[in-house]
Amino acid sequence: MGLKFDAFGIFVNDLKVMTEFYRDILGVEIQWDGNGPHAEFLHEGIRFMMYERKELPGYLGTEVSYPNGINGTFELAIDLPEFSDVDIEFKRVVDSGATPVLYPRTEPWGMRSSFILDPEGNLIEIGSWGKGKNK
Repeated sequence: MGLKFDAFGIFVNDLKVMTEFYRDILGVEIQWDGNGPHAEFLHEGIRFMMYERKELPGYLGTEVSYPNGINGTFELAIDLPEFSDVDIEFKRVVDSGATPVLYPRTEPWGMRSSFILDPEGNLIEIGSWGKGKNK
């Protein structure tokens, strides 16, 4: 049997703002009481966590660094069923306060794709490999 990832985590500056964005704007469920440096969302398939950056050096026993501006080191990808869903979801989250980066477009490899930023500059792709025909 091969390696299987159990979880992914994001190290954040403001845990409250970030959990509110992912809960209220993206709609990811969470049962977090607002206390402590760690929050875990209710997410099927893989655990999704956030941890306060200020706690990490003490935990690891060494200094760490973080990107500034748009974080181009990873993306979180949302896969929707149909191409038209990308346009609808992109508009909804931008109208709700997400920062747009790449407006929906159909890529040469056959995917409908768009990108937004979370409050700390992490890239979130809203895309679909569906059968839609939006251009």
